Amino acid sequence: MDFDLTAEQDQLRDAVRALGRRYGHGYFVAKAKSGEHTTELWNEAGKLGYLGVSVPTEYGGGGGGITELAIVCEELAAAGCPLLLLVVSPAIAATVIARHGTEEQRVRFLPGFADGSLRVVFAITEPEAGSNFHRLGTVARRDGDEWVLSGRKCYISGVDEAQYVLVVGRIADESAPADGGRPRLKPALFVVPTDAPGLTRSKLDMEILSPENQFLLYLDDVRLPADALVGGPDSGLPALFAGLNPERITVAAMGAGTGRYALERASAYAASRKVWGGRSIGSHQGVAHPLAHAAVQVELARLMIYKAATLYDAGRDLEAGVAANMAKYASSDAAALAVDTAVQAHGGNGMTTEYGVATLLGAVRAGRIAPVSREMILNFVAQHVLGQDKSY
Repeated sequence: MDFDLTAEQDQLRDAVRALGRRYGHGYFVAKAKSGEHTTELWNEAGKLGYLGVSVPTEYGGGGGGITELAIVCEELAAAGCPLLLLVVSPAIAATVIARHGTEEQRVRFLPGFADGSLRVVFAITEPEAGSNFHRLGTVARRDGDEWVLSGRKCYISGVDEAQYVLVVGRIADESAPADGGRPRLKPALFVVPTDAPGLTRSKLDMEILSPENQFLLYLDDVRLPADALVGGPDSGLPALFAGLNPERITVAAMGAGTGRYALERASAYAASRKVWGGRSIGSHQGVAHPLAHAAVQVELARLMIYKAATLYDAGRDLEAGVAANMAKYASSDAAALAVDTAVQAHGGNGMTTEYGVATLLGAVRAGRIAPVSREMILNFVAQHVLGQDKSY
């Protein structure tokens, strides 16, 4: 059992940390408050190869795995720049296409993922179905050589920055008997240009300080060529699962990095803030112990994150699924605890923009809900780890 990163992974961590700190949380907040995007950071990270670390080398990537991408997510977040697009584009979309796309799709899309010039966001969640792919109302039907896609999606991140949306819908399962005269449906993934006729969007107002926006999507008879279907008619379910574990792992890594950032800020403040006779406030257990407790929780989450990433990169998908869900659960709770504790340690200063911790409250609270809620993770663990009956 080896808990050390390889020399190459250590170098990656140091390099990404240095990049993130050159931009810093002030840059992130300024972009969010002005309604701009972190384009400069994204482009530089792409040029340096950090966005494509998990893309196969034959398509211009670094040839690493989700472990390397988790390192990138964590270290940028630890510098105060948690980029959600790292999750939806390199972690989900690039992984799905690399593992289950056709060779033509790999050649077409993966080089852009590798250098960061291509952004593809992910659309599964719906107003009625949530993320339950068995109940999705977005359906594609064949019309000659084309697909016609209709439905609605909600809470879709970064559509205004992307060239494509990877849409999860359903198509007729021609191998299954009809149900009450209607064809049975199965999951399918489509690469949809964001400027496709019939695709419209509406920005959601969120109480989260982020340069990445959330959208409602409306797909009204969006016509797509046959090659917009990822893989083939039977690729939908395995392709979907190929993206969900990397999503959980990289979201968890981003949460752990955010927790580290908050604790670093709070620790520096507590060590330097002196009151009542010249002692630092960090010398008081009432301040130090909550920070130490939060640090323990963040470190425990990090162990599960890199266990999950290692299992995924080893192709042990079932074990990785359990570990990825546990990592996401642990990290979201740890990040929320760390940021809240950091705010409390700062006192009134913690609620100002200047001290850079309250600016993360909305994001870490949302992390306990999305991309999968802590309650659904507990359902998963109860059923698949503890052998309990399905409760929903």
